[in-house]
Amino acid sequence: MYAVNNHLASLAAYLVVLSGVFFRLLCLSISGVRGRTEKRMTGKARRQPRTHQRSLSRARSDMLLTVTAACCSSPPRLHPVRSRTNGGGGAGAPPPPRRAGAAKFRALAAPLLRRSSSSAFICACSSAPPPTPGDKDCDRELFDEYPFLSSDTPWEPEDVWRTFAAYLLVLHIPLSFGGLGVVAKVLHSSSLDPLTTVVSTAMLQLGELTLGLALLQYTAKPGRQVGTFFAGKFSSRPSWVKETVLWLGLLMSIVFLTSLIADRLIGPEDAYDPILKEILSDGGTSRLVCWFLYCVIAPLSEEIIYRGFLLTALSSSMKWRNAVVVSSVMFSVAHLSGGNFFQLFVVGCITGLAYCRTGTLAASFTIHSLYNAVILFTTMMS
Repeated sequence: MYAVNNHLASLAAYLVVLSGVFFRLLCLSISGVRGRTEKRMTGKARRQPRTHQRSLSRARSDMLLTVTAACCSSPPRLHPVRSRTNGGGGAGAPPPPRRAGAAKFRALAAPLLRRSSSSAFICACSSAPPPTPGDKDCDRELFDEYPFLSSDTPWEPEDVWRTFAAYLLVLHIPLSFGGLGVVAKVLHSSSLDPLTTVVSTAMLQLGELTLGLALLQYTAKPGRQVGTFFAGKFSSRPSWVKETVLWLGLLMSIVFLTSLIADRLIGPEDAYDPILKEILSDGGTSRLVCWFLYCVIAPLSEEIIYRGFLLTALSSSMKWRNAVVVSSVMFSVAHLSGGNFFQLFVVGCITGLAYCRTGTLAASFTIHSLYNAVILFTTMMS
């Protein structure tokens, strides 16, 4: 009993230390975003004043122009002017001519008074509408922390969940959980050998990816090309390799720690897929196709759908943190694996954070692929 309590105490201490390191790294990562953004600014942009100072100076200048234009457009008249030529007149006398520069000044000041998109103060007589939360300038403020995310996505916000539901119910669930049964019926076989199983699974996964891209293109905005959009998401970004190593190490530490806690509290159990163990033990071509399926095809398909599409589309209408959590929950639910729900959720969060920080799906794909490689290796060694 004393030994068990000693192990639990050391395990709890390790958990506390690792949690502190995790939150410290997360805080440092978030606080370092603005520093990296300032480094990417040009020399000319560095010499510009800060945003609030520019807004204050613009507000003062616009207020001065407004008051001056109002004074020039309607000069005060304290008393009626009598005509000296005809000796009277009073009310019938013509009004005095306005100053010659008033009309010219109003013509010059009118464009300045209508700069509603960049000024903090707007003239009351301007016909331009004030900026609304739907404007691009206002939406851009939501993505200043992670400039790689953008409010301009190929999909409308109201079409995101309909598209994802169609993918999940029409493509993912039927092909993933009923595809092998269809293959067995076509081959008139009650069971499939390991090579046929892994090759059929790879073909079904490729078909799901192809049909998924076709669905995303069908539901995209008119004129938007989904292939070009995802090609840009896989482009290389600065320091993405360092970010990938950091988040991969954090992911493996969390997975190892949770597995250790589960073994201590629940007891060791065989959590490996028996079909996967049979395929890997078959050797030769089956093992090679299995590694290609788990390390290339599956991560590519899932990162395009859950990070490239779902997380990106959700971040255009909600905060990026909420988008990461929601997409990770959907990633876990889609696997329909209750025992591995927490680990899959952690994988989704880590890959989502890596994608948000680097702006490229290459980082999340690499983390996902290496994580699957570790799973395959431990399955082979078990």
